[in-house]
Amino acid sequence: MAVKTILPFGEPILRKPAKPVEEMTPKLIRLLDDMGETLYATDGRAGLAAPQVGFLRRIVVLDCGDGLIELINPEIVEARGVQTGLEACLSFPGYCGNVRRAQWVKVVSVDRSGQPFTVEGEGFLARCLQHEIDHLNGVLFVDHVQEQWLYHEQKSHRIPLLDVVRLTHAGGAPL
Repeated sequence: MAVKTILPFGEPILRKPAKPVEEMTPKLIRLLDDMGETLYATDGRAGLAAPQVGFLRRIVVLDCGDGLIELINPEIVEARGVQTGLEACLSFPGYCGNVRRAQWVKVVSVDRSGQPFTVEGEGFLARCLQHEIDHLNGVLFVDHVQEQWLYHEQKSHRIPLLDVVRLTHAGGAPL
């Protein structure tokens, strides 16, 4: 297993939709293992999508406090309620913004053995599921930010959201 480099915003791959996994290969099993190791090696983490480590496949790993969940070809099939709160992303280190998400979601997926399963999440888990599945569709959390600013968690300053969104579409460098 190996820790992968997490791509920063501005990398064009982060805006591309990921391709479905047709069959689990040894290479994709290794990717799942590497993504899990990368997730646990990263501070402030909850989830990681394959495009964030340079692979356009519909694969997500996350741990919102109850152990590692691996999702292959996940799809949200139900959502209800509303929650708004601060959200961050490993591809936007240090920055966060207020995002509105569903309070509860139901996700269908398959595991590394190809077996279908369902995950239902509420609150923080629902937020994480939506955030990571968005990555698989080329959507970033900044696309959902409710204010005109992103905030830096440690530097106590804000940056205009429009500038960030422009950079994410134009292949700009991180702030």
